[in-house]
Amino acid sequence: EQEARLLFCPADGPYRPSPTDLYWKIALAVPNIELACRQLAARGVSIGPPHQFENVGYLAHFKDPEGFTVELIEHWFKGNRPEGDEQTHLLGGGAHLNLLTLRTSNIQAVQETCARWGMVPLSVQPVPKRGFTLYFFAFTEERPPHPDLYAVENREWLYQRKYTVLEVQHRQDDAAVTGPEESHAGYAVTVLSGMSFEIQDDVLGIRTEPWTSDPD
Repeated sequence: EQEARLLFCPADGPYRPSPTDLYWKIALAVPNIELACRQLAARGVSIGPPHQFENVGYLAHFKDPEGFTVELIEHWFKGNRPEGDEQTHLLGGGAHLNLLTLRTSNIQAVQETCARWGMVPLSVQPVPKRGFTLYFFAFTEERPPHPDLYAVENREWLYQRKYTVLEVQHRQDDAAVTGPEESHAGYAVTVLSGMSFEIQDDVLGIRTEPWTSDPD
């Protein structure tokens, strides 16, 4: 309980994605996103065409069998991929789990907790047209090539990291970030060390107690 735990509970209804869900997606980074899309389509996966999303990344999305979003993100922005030999027998030339993405309506608490854990901020990416800002943290001794975390120059570097990065979408409207509707499928709660919480018995069907890892 002082590290991490998962509770799996049966759901009465299917997962229905919402922009206020706590859990958003995972992202697989690939050297060649068009190759990855062709490979997945050839195996019967329904996947949208890759597109450059503002100055954030070159992306495509599909769903896992339960309806959760999986993102493909290329190492490079559209048009920036260097020429070179590709390992075409691998997904997209060689995929790795690059991003685990959650949402929050309290970014200050997330930043403070990540700093206490020893996680390093790697990038900050405002997306004003969509009403959110993306924050990226990782356990690493690496530092971005540009000291300004807002610098666009850091973003392709970020997607080439071989370790998993925590991506947090901070919503800038008044909508609270919540778990799924009661008895529906979804990701219900994330607990950051040192933050007290209590899960409602009628949501999970089990008895829980308030818990915190820090005595104060």
